Amino acid sequence: MSSDEGGGAGAARRGLWVEEPARRRRMPDPVRASAVRSVLVVAVTLTQATITFFLGLTGSWLAFPMVLGSVAATVVATWAVLDVWITRQTWNQRYGVVSQPSSTARLRRREARRAAKALRTAHKLAAPARIAREDGPLAGFGRR
Repeated sequence: MSSDEGGGAGAARRGLWVEEPARRRRMPDPVRASAVRSVLVVAVTLTQATITFFLGLTGSWLAFPMVLGSVAATVVATWAVLDVWITRQTWNQRYGVVSQPSSTARLRRREARRAAKALRTAHKLAAPARIAREDGPLAGFGRR
């Protein structure tokens, strides 16, 4: 073996399985389930449409019932594809958008918190100290 083939004693051996980081984050489970369901429904619909086309070419009596079934399957497939989009939107609304450091919403919340804190400190400095009342409802019990 030559040293180019990696057989030398000093060469680092590379394993068969090398993990690479994912390019994108994994879809949430409900969205992924909806996407898988959608792919299966669309695949069945395309297969049914192909069979319907060939039955129509041959003039078989099965062509007409298959056309009706293909129309129904197309409606179901359209709903399945829309279901992926709806599920994804619902997931994002329920569990929020991924917050990033450059997010405008985060910056606005931070500014609002700073403004509220500044307002509270201004009120504390401007407000006079509390004066204990001598004739309050608890004055007869020796409390103030």
